[in-house]
Amino acid sequence: MTRIFYLLYAAIAYAIFLAVFLYLIAFVGNLPGAPLTVDRGPESPLALALPIDLALIALFGLQHSVMARPAFKAGWLRIVPKPIERSTYVMMTNLVLVILFLGWHPMPVPMWTVGSPPGAAILWGLFGLGWAIVLVSTFLINHFELFGLQQAWFAWRERHDAKPALHQPLFYKLVRHPLYAGFFLAFWATPAMTTGHFLLAVGLSAYMLIAIQLEERNLIDTFGADYLAYRETTPMLVPGTGGRKPAA
Repeated sequence: MTRIFYLLYAAIAYAIFLAVFLYLIAFVGNLPGAPLTVDRGPESPLALALPIDLALIALFGLQHSVMARPAFKAGWLRIVPKPIERSTYVMMTNLVLVILFLGWHPMPVPMWTVGSPPGAAILWGLFGLGWAIVLVSTFLINHFELFGLQQAWFAWRERHDAKPALHQPLFYKLVRHPLYAGFFLAFWATPAMTTGHFLLAVGLSAYMLIAIQLEERNLIDTFGADYLAYRETTPMLVPGTGGRKPAA
């Protein structure tokens, strides 16, 4: 019964994640049909909207980063069973994003607007490309492990997790963090940038740059010299920058 619960819990957390992820695309893109987006929602004066939105960004950053750190996990696993630890992280991320959607106060003052159809089409294309890179990157690094399904399935089958291995499929040959690179594109590529959208993009970009530093410390602890060599030869976010070619 316990293992059945693990599977159901992981499946529910994943199903909610899919819905939240799709709504996140609509929220950031200000897409038609979404009742609440980065530019559509309750109107408030700037003095109220700014601190609320900053608090929501900070809440996301703290939850998403702190819960992913090994030191937190060591204590967390005393409370949450290991097979559903990752699914619980996913569930908490779902909750925080829903809070962000519901609590966000738009600041619709325009910062830039691209009026030409070709320019707007290019930016919408980059927006879609960013989300596509995010999704593909999750499969390149094991999508089902990343969102907790594999752990619950292994518990059901009484299998142990494989030892972590360092490999660089597809995008990972170009940059060390393609998933974050995709998010950067998705957050910044828009033909109509408002003050609120700009705040969201800046806040989440700052979070990602901090998260990369923390993640790389963990990767160095796990893979040692192999990851250091990978970091030396592969740029962080932008292909063709920041890495050195391996010696002949």
